[in-house]
Amino acid sequence: MAKVKLIVSDQKTGKSYQVEAVNKISGMNIGDELDGGSLGLGGYRLKITGGSNKDGTPMKSDLPGGKRKKILFRRRGQGFKPRHDGERRRKMVCGEQITSETSQINTIISKYGEKSVEDLLGLTK
Repeated sequence: MAKVKLIVSDQKTGKSYQVEAVNKISGMNIGDELDGGSLGLGGYRLKITGGSNKDGTPMKSDLPGGKRKKILFRRRGQGFKPRHDGERRRKMVCGEQITSETSQINTIISKYGEKSVEDLLGLTK
């Protein structure tokens, strides 16, 4: 199993934490929720908001499956920042499904536990 960087964003404090995780969440999609207990965050629920693969290609939430595909962008969005008005460009993006090639997964906390995230991850001084 490949190791995955899991970025946990805490909206209450505005901080983000990086957790190394074994890829047990393969097959899940953007928008799914996972239990934080297997990651050392007991009592927490995490919602998957995005990610990228081993090459840095961003995931797109409305592209089914886990394969990479070139799609035409015409508005600002995941993986595209236009340089001028009306610009369109083909960009490579990944689908919404987490595969073995996914190297980073972005999450936000949807349900908080009793202890703080810093205490559970051992980051307090």
